[in-house]
Amino acid sequence: EMYLADSGGGSVQAGWSLKLSCKASGYTYRRICMAWFRQSPGKVREDVAIIYFGGDRTYIADSVMGRFTISQDNPKNTVYLQMDSLKPEDTAMYYCAADSVIGPSWCSSGSTTSRDFRIWGQGTEVTVSS
Repeated sequence: EMYLADSGGGSVQAGWSLKLSCKASGYTYRRICMAWFRQSPGKVREDVAIIYFGGDRTYIADSVMGRFTISQDNPKNTVYLQMDSLKPEDTAMYYCAADSVIGPSWCSSGSTTSRDFRIWGQGTEVTVSS
């Protein structure tokens, strides 16, 4: 069984940066679709960035395009979310997710939803003040 531990959240001011980490443990896959989602109170969980771990395909949501970057460190089984130029509307709980059934094309298509991912981290909170 695969486990995800996400970390790196915090409270920052608008314009600052944060880097979230998602480390996989247990049974790890050489290739697997991994994603960052976020959810604010009263809102649906939305995808932020997705990467096909072990490959080179990524997807970045329009709302964070140009500010957020997703990357991977294969030896460490870790996926990162670099968040720059943070805005108050980025305030949310951020979750790392993974699913081995999602292939590379589907993974980077932007059409996946939270229901497609079966493995989740515990979440890390990001608060951006103006």
